[in-house]
Amino acid sequence: MQVKDLTVEELKLLIQETVTETLQNLLTDSDEGKQLKPEVKQQLLDSLEKTQAGEGGISAEEVAKKLGLTW
Repeated sequence: MQVKDLTVEELKLLIQETVTETLQNLLTDSDEGKQLKPEVKQQLLDSLEKTQAGEGGISAEEVAKKLGLTW
């Protein structure tokens, strides 16, 4: 069947199903259920601890410069 052969209601339903499917794909966490490697988990915990202690990180401008981007 071609789109030209659909009724208005059938076309609306097709569009609705397509939008719903697309949103579900975009909102699904592809990392769900996966475990962090212990070293990555430790790096994140260390970073959080430093941030909570008031230590600054790398500025966005510095990151952009390292990547050759104009900020």
